[in-house]
Amino acid sequence: MNENICAISTALGVGAISIVRASGPEVIEITNKIFKGKDLTKVDSHTINYGHIVDHDEVIDEVLVSIMKAPKTFTMEDVVEINSHGGISTTNKILELLLENGCRLADPGEFTKKAFLNGRIDLVEAEGINDLIVSQTDSQRKFAMNRLNGNLSRLIKDMRKDIMELEGKLEVAFDYPDEIEDEEELTYNELKDTMLAIKSKLTKLVNSYKNASIIKDGINVSIVGKPNVGKSSILNHLLDEDKAIVTDIAGTTRDIVEGTLSLNGIKLNLTDTAGIRETEDLVESIGVKKSLDIISNSDLVIFVLNNNEPITTEELDLIKNTTVNKIVFINKTDLESKIDYNLLKDIDTIKGNTKNANGLDNLKDRIIEMFNLEQINSSDFNYISNARELALVKKAENVVSESINNLNATLPFEIVADDLRISYVALGEIIGETYEEDILDEIFSKFCVGK
Repeated sequence: MNENICAISTALGVGAISIVRASGPEVIEITNKIFKGKDLTKVDSHTINYGHIVDHDEVIDEVLVSIMKAPKTFTMEDVVEINSHGGISTTNKILELLLENGCRLADPGEFTKKAFLNGRIDLVEAEGINDLIVSQTDSQRKFAMNRLNGNLSRLIKDMRKDIMELEGKLEVAFDYPDEIEDEEELTYNELKDTMLAIKSKLTKLVNSYKNASIIKDGINVSIVGKPNVGKSSILNHLLDEDKAIVTDIAGTTRDIVEGTLSLNGIKLNLTDTAGIRETEDLVESIGVKKSLDIISNSDLVIFVLNNNEPITTEELDLIKNTTVNKIVFINKTDLESKIDYNLLKDIDTIKGNTKNANGLDNLKDRIIEMFNLEQINSSDFNYISNARELALVKKAENVVSESINNLNATLPFEIVADDLRISYVALGEIIGETYEEDILDEIFSKFCVGK
């Protein structure tokens, strides 16, 4: 924690400016050694200072240096940010000079880790920073900002407060039974009602994980069907670009074609698969096998059928044996229909024609409805977002449920209090009140260097 660290905080490459950041007890003095201008050790905090970065007598670049003194900084240590002209050579040279004069290169996420360890942010807020950096859609940005602003943290802290108060009442009950003898029944009912309310909040958090996964990772959608039914046309229309080659020749798509679009602020990861059929073409057969593998890993499968061809046994079996969400898109409705719709009576079906994009808006609307995208976007975004948080919330939920059962069984209050204490600790691990060093290292290793 007392080391002076530095790193490039902007993307390395050609650009208008680059920022090299440093944090630690001596970073102002270190920067002052390579800075020609004002004496940085004497300037006020939170000021921007014009000058030059120099290597002995050689001027490296004209810069603006931001000086921010502890504790009112991101890391709660002294922080220096050198704003230079963009460019790989110049930026690397400034970093090199800082390293030569007493800094060491920061690990991934180490600035944010310092902010966490120094108590400026909790673990949920720290992860929200990384979520914001990698966000690609509006929903991902809103979700990340909700975590960064501490909304989820406050919800967890409120539950921990309720649990702690409950535990206190239980301790009074078994330590000083004479003082509550006349109100024992009232105390029992109060405890039970409060525990049921906490359990309800925990269950809601567990269920929120699915929505968070949709926001963070998007929805994996595979477009499946026989050759030449219009799969690639659907992909191109949805993406509004000619991503896949479209011809009347069966087997044109011989490998996987992928693309991404935003639907109601949620990312759709589209995969146009090779037409599924028996083939002796080695390359095409490999594509068919990959298509079948992709189906099992999809959140949604769009089966495309040709309106003027009867449904084959193979198509029907594939549709009915697919256990993930599925929609059947009947393409080429401008042609005479030869499909027996009774075979699809229990399956979501949309009719359309990719020649003029008929039915594709209906397809989007059905996806929005199927995954409750409007509800996700209008919610409070208080979602748990990773396996670590999910496991800890489930642990707390299970322990609170066990506490309620023990209370109903009129077991000693000491046992119920011990259960609540376990759930209190589990929730504390989510926000980093308690943590293991290896878990912390794993979390921050996912950050970019310089953040």
